[in-house]
Amino acid sequence: MFRVRMMFLVGFCLLVECVTADHKGNGSVLRLKDVPATEAFIDSVEVAVIGFFETEAAHGYKEFLAAVKQMDKLPVALCSEKEVWAKYGIASDTISIFRKADLHQEHLKLSEAKKIDGDGLARFMTFNNIRYVTEYNQATAVGLFQSAVKTHLLLMADRGHTHSDPLQQFFRDLAPKYAGKMLFVLVNGREKSNARVLEYFGLESRDLPRIGIYDGVLDKKWLMPAGEITTERVQDFCDSFLDGELQKQKEEETPEDKTEL
Repeated sequence: MFRVRMMFLVGFCLLVECVTADHKGNGSVLRLKDVPATEAFIDSVEVAVIGFFETEAAHGYKEFLAAVKQMDKLPVALCSEKEVWAKYGIASDTISIFRKADLHQEHLKLSEAKKIDGDGLARFMTFNNIRYVTEYNQATAVGLFQSAVKTHLLLMADRGHTHSDPLQQFFRDLAPKYAGKMLFVLVNGREKSNARVLEYFGLESRDLPRIGIYDGVLDKKWLMPAGEITTERVQDFCDSFLDGELQKQKEEETPEDKTEL
């Protein structure tokens, strides 16, 4: 069978006593002092980045801070407390990303990295910035397809239309229910770079908005029948996939050559 590989390539305040701020340049990086503070930090956001550095002289520390300056919307903290390190299985200087969408932890051990620079670490954070709803672009596509969760639920919509905002909101409200089971992906049909995603589902921009599922294990797709997009219909669509009902339906697509999106 043919394979079509789809490459769907906060600021906030944490009010806990055991967190202090370390000011670097124009920004500030939280310092986590114990396990409860660290748990509160991770639980408070969809994606959390923690630099586990023993000292400020550690290999990669300055490069980490340089990368943080490029990631102003990504919650970041520092931690040098060995009690916390033990809690999360950290044995050496490491940059860790904690994600709720796929219940995943990504650990970059700096002692094993061939090259460390601010731009490279910023790319690492960007690739792994997978949220409950992730907008598809060339950078996020890497993280989406590296995730252990291989099923993607796509909302393909024209973000320039008035219908787009309420659809995105219900999509975001529904996503946490399927954490660890499906990655919710927003595809902006207005972007020319996304034309091949629409083509893969047999759609054109005038057909939007539509909902589809892509299974990266089976390398197959399903398109929810046209009609009003409601929470109930999308839930039924997702549940029918997870229950195996969609997979039992007769495949109507015609084999074609492998296509890189």
